[in-house]
Amino acid sequence: MANMTNKTQTEELNPFKIAQAQIDKIADILNLDGGTRALLREPMREIHVSLPVKMDDGSVRVFKGFRVQYNDARGPAKGGIRFHPDETIDTVRALAAWMTWKCALVDIPLGGGKGGIICSPKEMSSTELERLSRAYIREIWKFIGPTQDIPAPDVYTTPQIMAWMMDEYSKITGSCCPGVITGKPLAIGGSAGRGDATARGAIYTVREACNNIKLNPKGARVAIHGFGNAGAYAAILSEEILGAKVVAICDSKGGAANKDGICAQTAVTHKVKTGAVANMSDTAYVCNDDVLGMDVDILMTCALENTITRDNADNIKAKLIAELANGPITPAADKILLDKGVLMIPDFLCNAGGVIVSYFEGVQNSANYYWEEKEVQEKLDKKITRAFQSALETSVEYKTDMRTAAYIVAVKRVAEAVKLRGWV
Repeated sequence: MANMTNKTQTEELNPFKIAQAQIDKIADILNLDGGTRALLREPMREIHVSLPVKMDDGSVRVFKGFRVQYNDARGPAKGGIRFHPDETIDTVRALAAWMTWKCALVDIPLGGGKGGIICSPKEMSSTELERLSRAYIREIWKFIGPTQDIPAPDVYTTPQIMAWMMDEYSKITGSCCPGVITGKPLAIGGSAGRGDATARGAIYTVREACNNIKLNPKGARVAIHGFGNAGAYAAILSEEILGAKVVAICDSKGGAANKDGICAQTAVTHKVKTGAVANMSDTAYVCNDDVLGMDVDILMTCALENTITRDNADNIKAKLIAELANGPITPAADKILLDKGVLMIPDFLCNAGGVIVSYFEGVQNSANYYWEEKEVQEKLDKKITRAFQSALETSVEYKTDMRTAAYIVAVKRVAEAVKLRGWV
């Protein structure tokens, strides 16, 4: 009996099982037929590769890599490539599924994909990272391209890494093909406005959410959990666009807090100089869990999946959570937060700015004509605001929360495409 009790109390943290449970819930709401449900629960194809790479010391290491193309009923697969020591195929599967729903929710003609390599990029030199990046493309090049699958940067990958990958693909195919990958540097076909797109899109959704719950964003207190690319830009744009006050931030090495506000640009400069946000002048040290539990109006989760679980959800005091990371709140925590009356902007809506501008980058590559940054930002605002309003209207129609409503919109669109193609 004791074993059964422990099993019952164990929270499911496998991201792909969480993703599948989310699909099952929406399939029930939409009364999807068995064939459509079964198809949407699994990736359409997976690629597993072994990547031998010569290291700087002359030795050869073999890295494990993945590419998952979850569903391409609405268009070519789209999704980032992650370099992470704890990468797993189930994480990549879940992220590819979430990309499928994200692209459908914001109504761009793309499907969902994701890639990953198990490695420790912080322990690798630039030349080793280049050899690893090129090795990955040599193994998957037949399965990607502007009409098949379009990778992009993600955790611990950069525009420079995308440049190496695009160059390797072009060498192999014998043609200049900037559209094979997005998130590239501007000089070789990147898009203006891509650098801060994820955070900027999130701030636009926060603006809309504040409207909805009658929270004045000007002067609102913000805590940011995770201070990488998305978190840093979220801090800067919280000040610039919302007029909000960032009072706490953290990264993998700890955090900093000041109830009177932290200057975002100062925090960025401090991190570039020291490698961490802790120990800034005029701030107090706080641990990462303390940042989650800060007495703030808005919490932005910008780290990795499963940040807020059943164990710490009760500590959350924010009125609004913006999920810039993928899967930062577990289903058990989600229920606790909903019962507390917290409004959550679901990840695949909140962080969709990156894929929207990546889509814009692909459009510009195809046309060989590039837009000014202001035009990119205006198009992003229009696209993601329309998606937020669509989810909000659906939440009213179905009398449900924003996460469920966003899934209803997305899954309904993908299911329609699957049926129109005659797949089920």
